[in-house]
Amino acid sequence: MEITGAQAVMKSLEALGVDTVFGYPGGAILPAYDPMIDAGFEHVLVRHEQGAIHMAEGYAHATGRVGVCIVTSGPAATNLVTGLTDAMMDSVPVLAITGQVATTAIGSDAFQEADVTGITMPITKHNELVHSVERIPQAIKEAFHVARSGRPGPVLVDLPKDVLNQTFTWDWDQQVDLPGYRPTVRGHGRMIREALDLIAGAKRPVIYAGGGLVRADAGDELYRLATTLALPVVTTLMARGVFPDTHELAVGMPGMHGHYAAVRAFQESDLLVTLGARFDDRVTGKLSDFAPDAQVIHVDVDPAEIGKNRAVDVPIVGDVKVVLGQLLDVIDERADKGDLDTLTPDTADWRRHLADLAEAHPLLVDQPDTGVLKPQTAIRAIHERWGDDAVYVAGVGQHQMWASQLIPYTRARQWINSGGLGTMGFAVPAAIGAKVGVGRDTPVVAIDGDGCFQMTFQELATAVQHDIPVVFCVVNNGFLGMVRQWQSLFYDDRLSQVALPQDLPDLMKLADAYGIPGFRVSAVEDLGATLEKAHAITDQPVLVEFRVDPDEMVFPMVPAGASNDELLETAEEWYERVAAQTPDPAAEPTEPTTSPARGGDA
Repeated sequence: MEITGAQAVMKSLEALGVDTVFGYPGGAILPAYDPMIDAGFEHVLVRHEQGAIHMAEGYAHATGRVGVCIVTSGPAATNLVTGLTDAMMDSVPVLAITGQVATTAIGSDAFQEADVTGITMPITKHNELVHSVERIPQAIKEAFHVARSGRPGPVLVDLPKDVLNQTFTWDWDQQVDLPGYRPTVRGHGRMIREALDLIAGAKRPVIYAGGGLVRADAGDELYRLATTLALPVVTTLMARGVFPDTHELAVGMPGMHGHYAAVRAFQESDLLVTLGARFDDRVTGKLSDFAPDAQVIHVDVDPAEIGKNRAVDVPIVGDVKVVLGQLLDVIDERADKGDLDTLTPDTADWRRHLADLAEAHPLLVDQPDTGVLKPQTAIRAIHERWGDDAVYVAGVGQHQMWASQLIPYTRARQWINSGGLGTMGFAVPAAIGAKVGVGRDTPVVAIDGDGCFQMTFQELATAVQHDIPVVFCVVNNGFLGMVRQWQSLFYDDRLSQVALPQDLPDLMKLADAYGIPGFRVSAVEDLGATLEKAHAITDQPVLVEFRVDPDEMVFPMVPAGASNDELLETAEEWYERVAAQTPDPAAEPTEPTTSPARGGDA
């Protein structure tokens, strides 16, 4: 069967089971948009190409499948750079298809030409400029395979316009054969045994659960390991929900704004069972002071991560789901023989200690009964109203940290955010993509800040046009909240370029302009009734604005570059620490005991 390259793109995506593509047409990619009319998948028309890649990310986060976006050449392709980098940092499987100028024009600085594969080489797991029409099916098939296997990540296929217009004989029966790409799946048997020996001998073990567990769909295996051996579990920002926060073994989130008990668990542990995590600086704080007494088991499908930041005692390269299955097989064998006790550490005292820490150091919110609404109260109310059935998607900043801290997540893929790159503007398009992925029966709630929201709120038009009923919640404090927090704490309260007037724009008028219901709540006594009205609307997008106290800060907090042992629970602790380190200008000057000019130690 003779078909065009453009038709081959459509047929390839259909053959791979793609049900939705997010995109924006333009000159170089136009040949692909004609056969798309008859394609067996939906196309969601975005308002900016960055929205397309973030929607593909949100779809992939929520479903575990590859998210797909398609845009034209030049500026359209370069508008994908932020999302591709975001996906690379957070190991999100997405496929970006970009148009390119004709092969005869490449290198001539033609209209809307850009070296897309060169630009994106460092921020994609794989990319390819396709030079022949016969190559299209295999290029897309291989890209799809690379995106979702091993450590997932973004891939890009760049298609010149003349290649899209050429014809060839369609063939889809080729197998994927990439000799240089063979991700290790199974862990080494000796390392499996050594890991279990370390666990059995530990007094203060902690499972350090990372986002790789979510990507591998390894939540069930994690649950079995933790509950069988009574191991406390700390879940990173990217792993929230992979182990239920409601379980007695759950300790919370670690890191710069982590739960107190989770941060202390790492610092006091004698063994970190690290699963699909990468010892990120936001988790470790000052790396040399992180978990100083802990031995480390590290399981990761990416061998480059093992030993990259922290020396490892038992390295296990492999898919974390498969490796956990191997560990559990050994545990089951021991249990069948009646000697499971030989693998089970005695963690009763350790677990009791962590529970006492959590009880003694709760998250602090001073919410009056009437009047000013605290952002923490707003986020707790969102969860109370939409509950455990919803998927929550956050932007980046204070609201992101509060949403991760305050909402108890009970399943993987219930929490979606931009972790490694920290991309403002992520929430609105990612929530739309997530909603497309999970379907109409699962509520999707975007929790955004006023700064993030204004970067991508044009995608509300996408949600309206395509009837995608996301609940958009904007925590509006009139500032770039996290930047203001840092300026207040670390720059002597010298606020520079962080004010965002709450009425610029008027979000209720914005909702009206997009033809969707809008609700505003400013006082705590109005919170319940307002959310009840918003919750009742399920057939169209909804915008809810929370006018909140601008002075609230996110705590606990580990100052940047500091040790996790320097965790702060309040701003007052920081100011007291600064005051204690500041010399008293009224004090008498002290004469130096030696003078460098006289040969003392300089």
